[in-house]
Amino acid sequence: MQSQWRTLSSSRTINGDDSILPVLIVGAGPVGLTLSALLTKLGVKCAVLEKSGSFSKHPQAHFINNRSMEVFRKLDGLAEEIQRSQPPVDFWRKFIYYYDRVVSPVSVVHFSQYKLTRLLLKHLESLGFHVQCGEGLESLSGSKILMGHECISIDTRANSVNVTASFLKEGKYMKKDIQCGILVGTDGAGSTVRRLVGINMRGERNLQNLVSVHFLSQELGQYLMNERPGMLFFIFNTDAIGVLVAHDLDQGEFVLQMPFYPPQQKFEDFSSEVSVLAGVLFSCEILLEMCERLIYKLVGRNLADMDVIDIKPWVMHAEVVEKYVSCDSRVILAGDAAHRFPPAGGFGMNTGIQDVHNLAWKLASVVNGIAPPSILSTYEMERMPIANFNTALSLENFRAAMAVPAALGLDPTIANTVHQVINNTVGSILPSKVQRSILDGLFAIGRAQLSDFILNKNNPLGSSRLAEVRRIFEEGKSLQLQFPAEDLGFRYLRGAVVPDSDRMEEPNAPTGRRRDYVPSADPGSRLPHMCIRELSKPHSETFLKERCSFRIVGGILTQMFLQEMVSTLDLVSGDKVEFLLIIAPVESSYRLAQAAFEVAQDFNASMKVCVMWPDGTVDAVARSKAALTPWDNYIDVVEVRQSATLKSWWDLCQMTHRGAILVRPDEHIAWRVKSRVVDDFASEMKKVFSTALGFDSI
Repeated sequence: MQSQWRTLSSSRTINGDDSILPVLIVGAGPVGLTLSALLTKLGVKCAVLEKSGSFSKHPQAHFINNRSMEVFRKLDGLAEEIQRSQPPVDFWRKFIYYYDRVVSPVSVVHFSQYKLTRLLLKHLESLGFHVQCGEGLESLSGSKILMGHECISIDTRANSVNVTASFLKEGKYMKKDIQCGILVGTDGAGSTVRRLVGINMRGERNLQNLVSVHFLSQELGQYLMNERPGMLFFIFNTDAIGVLVAHDLDQGEFVLQMPFYPPQQKFEDFSSEVSVLAGVLFSCEILLEMCERLIYKLVGRNLADMDVIDIKPWVMHAEVVEKYVSCDSRVILAGDAAHRFPPAGGFGMNTGIQDVHNLAWKLASVVNGIAPPSILSTYEMERMPIANFNTALSLENFRAAMAVPAALGLDPTIANTVHQVINNTVGSILPSKVQRSILDGLFAIGRAQLSDFILNKNNPLGSSRLAEVRRIFEEGKSLQLQFPAEDLGFRYLRGAVVPDSDRMEEPNAPTGRRRDYVPSADPGSRLPHMCIRELSKPHSETFLKERCSFRIVGGILTQMFLQEMVSTLDLVSGDKVEFLLIIAPVESSYRLAQAAFEVAQDFNASMKVCVMWPDGTVDAVARSKAALTPWDNYIDVVEVRQSATLKSWWDLCQMTHRGAILVRPDEHIAWRVKSRVVDDFASEMKKVFSTALGFDSI
């Protein structure tokens, strides 16, 4: 079938016409920039359109989970630079998420989105990208980020997509058509690409309107570092309610999130740069005074050095698109364009980064003629269930966060119900000032529940409410910030994977409670992490930098060449579309590897074999060379068990050493056999590569 695909592909190839850009990405947020970096490293030309004329400096997302950091490890030191640049973890206070590198080679980080964008841009520049503003669409050969260019129409054709972009040139709006093979929309929650191709979203809309105030105050930062170090502060008092996010205590950078209720409360009440007075701009003094007053109510002290940087409104939704891939696999959505979550748990940006990690190798396979376009349908098969699960989990976590104010007598559902009654019933015909007065009065009564008069141990009502809050925290039923099982343990049940059986168990419904991650080698799972070292011969070309050591073997001083300790995840290349077959040094597994090399070659796919030797192995290299010749794309590694309590590699994978694992280019397992390699190696491998590369869908 693969030969048939290569014969037929000449009329549908994306790289066949140099005037057609293989991949155009709309949206230069972290998701779009990550995709452009991954594609470039895989040899795919791409460019990015961004309608804004500059990059936002609003912190927005601030939590990068384990799996996203593992993706960034593939981008030439980006993960290490993020870790060096983040605020000290000591300031997080009670946010314990430390594995001592047992389940992942990298830790989670607390790092503002705009700072991540800055580092991604720096990385892209090292890959040859150029940021271009205003005019400049005359030549679009790739490796450009075009700022101030808005996608205004999309026309899908038989072999390409025509995108019309609008940009400002010499004071006039100009238009330019761009031809691309595949268009990827990573343009955020209000996605223009999604709207232009007519894809709807499903779920719960308008959960809450909020205002984000981005401000600086080193005075507040120093106070909190010394008195109350932390990352998130939920503040409830009789004057105001909000959440203070400490993006960087040392630098004094914060975001204050506050609910508001339109149309009775207007965004202009918090900021609005445009006044109702003849369109004249509000003075900075008035804006600063408004925010100072609100922040004083929330933090309980005057801040002499407070500097408001930005104020933004946003609406919380819990929605996922009806489809990720449309227009004959020519238009694809990723990130917030495909899903919008409540921020509880930090899944929004992370799910988007993992979207494009799944997508990048599939796009590269299509562009380079390795796989048919049908492989792109597996992107939707795999990522949509993850988005639906994370939406439900974020929603559960958001509702858990609301348990504390509800226990204090401030049930947010009541506030929203009152607001809806005013908007949808007789209240809506009242003058706006009257509506506002009614709403403010009801909310003031609600906030009065937080007064010292009520919340004290001598007041039976207040005492019972405080006891309920303590119970919520003690039982872990409040907001959860740690989801190890979901960060690392998500699994693709169908798509470019070969299941162990016809029935694969669906994940349990999310509860919003923390679950620990349990390593798994089940098909669709992320490859478990284990520390390993490469074994190599002197003067040979190795995958990793080698070092020389000596060991006494049979009374003879033996020279060994061991590589620095790395992760099993490092065995998967980030520079090319390459599958990884992990085997033990067993005769039948070597014969499987020989057959897999031949089948991969027939599919025009790259494959590397990893021979996993047990801890303490010395003399191994000669055996693998004899067993795998004439193939040379293999590596001998030895597992590193840093303590007696750690499992061996095959025990960690819940397999025997007579099994085998085939890993996809995105580090997820395409196929495995647990205890015995089948006898008909070639037929089995043909089935596996047909599924993993999307030929089964033709």
